[in-house]
Amino acid sequence: MSEIDNTNESQSMRRVALTSLTGTSIEWYDFFLYGTAAAVIFPKAFFPQDLPVMVVLIASFSTFAVGFIARPLGGIIFGHYGDRIGRKKTLVVALMMMGGATTLIGFLPTYASIGILAPLALVLLRFVQGLAIGGQWGGAMLLVTESAPANRRGWYGAYAQAGAPVGVILANLAFLGVSTSISEEAFMDWGWRVPFIASVILIAISMYVQLKLEDTEAFKALVKAREQKGEEAASVPIEKSPVLEAIRLYPRRIVLAAGAFLSVQVTFYILIAFVIAYGVNSSTVGLSRDVMLTSVLIAAAVMIPTQFYFSGLSDRIGRKKVYQWGAVLTGLWGFVLFPLIDTGSTENIVLAVSLGLIFVGMQYGPQAAFFTELFSTEVRYSGASLGYQMGAIIGGALAPTIAVLLWKNFGIFYVSLYIAVAAVLTLVSLAMLTETSGADLSNIQE
Repeated sequence: MSEIDNTNESQSMRRVALTSLTGTSIEWYDFFLYGTAAAVIFPKAFFPQDLPVMVVLIASFSTFAVGFIARPLGGIIFGHYGDRIGRKKTLVVALMMMGGATTLIGFLPTYASIGILAPLALVLLRFVQGLAIGGQWGGAMLLVTESAPANRRGWYGAYAQAGAPVGVILANLAFLGVSTSISEEAFMDWGWRVPFIASVILIAISMYVQLKLEDTEAFKALVKAREQKGEEAASVPIEKSPVLEAIRLYPRRIVLAAGAFLSVQVTFYILIAFVIAYGVNSSTVGLSRDVMLTSVLIAAAVMIPTQFYFSGLSDRIGRKKVYQWGAVLTGLWGFVLFPLIDTGSTENIVLAVSLGLIFVGMQYGPQAAFFTELFSTEVRYSGASLGYQMGAIIGGALAPTIAVLLWKNFGIFYVSLYIAVAAVLTLVSLAMLTETSGADLSNIQE
């Protein structure tokens, strides 16, 4: 290959990676914006104010969980079409759905205006968000990993994964920016809506993906193989459902992939959602909302470069080894996390959340390449999405709610124990999966 070809290929790969990062960042911004609002806004805006604080907080976090309940369904629907008509087209639809649903949340009337219809409408739009994020991850992740060189698949996969901490940063910055520029009364009245309405930009990004990017080489190879078998065109449905085929071919890998994701999901949502509620409402800590939001923001910023580092490291020493060390450190850190927060020191809180997210990033960074390499091309979108979204609903859906219940009924130590149990389950799942680094992604089942 000539030097010009290498340069063009490198530029094309960077464009795909940066587009994936941009799209996933805004998509996760939308998803996490809801999580932040569920901790500090929605309990006052969408629920009766004559209920105890803990009851309203649990109810608010329960609506947050609805998005996770929808994620597996989104993974199934988008995985099915992603394996039939292409990664790019399904990603575009997912991005537009998320942008539309989040923008509409910004226009919802409150409980004071329409009563019970307010939380019901909120739940419906949260369900649409869940469908969208369930489809987005597989499309964005495969767009990058299926296009990347085999020896840098972990590194480039981190671009799709980095959208999560970037989304946390954008969501927290949005709330901080608005809340610090207007009065508290104005913020609770209308200011909180601004970050939601701003997500309309995601629709423009989806159009860029549709117009400027091509589908992956692995999917193109699959299309060619189908045509050689007599398929008329790429959009002609294959005989078997990709989702059912993935379950038939890889049931064990799907379940173990879900198990491998538990530590990431449980810990991540405790660190970005529950700790805010804990810091603000705990009689031990009792800090301001802005201090807790700033701490999470700084910690997410620290997570990004370390996530890239560990993803690149997985290209050199293997996915499993990096992932396993991340799970071990996450499980142990859970017992340090809350004692540091209880000191009330901003520096200690930043340290506690930052190291927690770094250890989560050791797992989440290499995960894109790891899950990509577990499945063959014709069911890769479906298989990877099923494993990812099953882990999300089991691990992340109720993590903040379970953490609140454990804290309220047994004490904060049991939230640390919850983090440790999730880490152990992840380690068990990883032990039963094979190393995948450098796998051939052109493999197609005959």
